[in-house]
Amino acid sequence: MKLRLKLTAICLAFAFTLAGCWDSKPRKFVIAESKSYETSLFRQHCAICHGPEGEGKTLDDGRQVPSLREGEFKSKTRDEIYHQIAEGGEGMTPFKGQLTRREVNLMSEFVYKDLREGSK
Repeated sequence: MKLRLKLTAICLAFAFTLAGCWDSKPRKFVIAESKSYETSLFRQHCAICHGPEGEGKTLDDGRQVPSLREGEFKSKTRDEIYHQIAEGGEGMTPFKGQLTRREVNLMSEFVYKDLREGSK
């Protein structure tokens, strides 16, 4: 009988552990926790305006910098995001002179996929 109780307790503990691993909610990608090259570029060049997690913010002069996680950026294509990063516009500085083509590609993919979908 004692063995059966111990085995039941072990099985329940194992089941609760597995249940924690199978969380059905998608996790938000956290920039601060990542060590990838793309997040390093984001922290260096983008976070000052778009916020440390890409959530957007209001600048000191009152301008609103959009979120890269929701809103209008959800409908942008990779090419549109690439163009925005490279050429700037609508108050954004162009980065084609500061970043290589490869880095702009990495950043556009990062914004398109990781920030919007919350994966990585």
